[in-house]
Amino acid sequence: MSSSRYDFAIAIGGAAGQGIAAPGDVLAWTFVRRGLHLYTYNAYQSIIRGGHIFLTVRVSNKKIYSHGDKLDLLICLNQDTMDRHLKHMGPGSWVIYNSDIIKPGEVQNGVQMCGLPVNELSNGSRNKLVQNTAAIGACLQILGLNFEILAETLTKQFMKKGQAVVDENIEVARTAFDYAAVSVTPCPETIPEGEKPQAWWAGNEALAMGGASAGVKFYSAYPMSPATGVLHWMAKYARDLGIMVRQVEDEIGVATMAIGAAATGARAMCATSGGGFALMTEAVGSAAMMEIP
Repeated sequence: MSSSRYDFAIAIGGAAGQGIAAPGDVLAWTFVRRGLHLYTYNAYQSIIRGGHIFLTVRVSNKKIYSHGDKLDLLICLNQDTMDRHLKHMGPGSWVIYNSDIIKPGEVQNGVQMCGLPVNELSNGSRNKLVQNTAAIGACLQILGLNFEILAETLTKQFMKKGQAVVDENIEVARTAFDYAAVSVTPCPETIPEGEKPQAWWAGNEALAMGGASAGVKFYSAYPMSPATGVLHWMAKYARDLGIMVRQVEDEIGVATMAIGAAATGARAMCATSGGGFALMTEAVGSAAMMEIP
């Protein structure tokens, strides 16, 4: 591995429901397979559908502990992302967007704009999420990575949905990969390779596994981002670990069930969002008054 530091940050922005997690996963798998270190941060509004989502993926050949405060490449999945974040892109950065539906704004000198005619590249596909795959194809071309790496990762990502979905995504990614090769100047810095592939771990999975290791035997939750992943992990491994898992009708019920389980002597756990915790405060206060651990 080179002794010089490689540090590159990619952001994907769009609306809730536009499938931002999938391209983020594809990028993560691509980088960790090269033995690079990764840190991702997902920021989103507390809205069921349609709120602004902004996923930052930072990659380096050294250990990193935050998503940082710079952006080297921005992927815009909607106009809102372009309007919000284009002004933060400086010289030597890239912006990828669907030119069929997104209009670029004013850019600083040195910012390369890569508009993808997604409808043409996808042969008129009605699947709106193909723009995500096209953007990842263009992204890897800019980074100077081999397409076969992306094809393998896309196969891993979409195999559960069937071979037809895998083939469609690989074809769109390949077309966008080739399109970017003649429409934008790639990154001059070569992405290094680590000594061996890395693993990557979601924060929610770490929280859930920590709870299980600490002896949690009762878990209650109401599904609400960003805590839903903890519930998914607990439910998946509940039988194997002997944990009782309950999805409750609201956050007040979640808190009172966890408190009740604790009162019987069980090690109980729950997780929620900021808005969900606001609804739990009455139950937490009640537990304090009753001196329930």
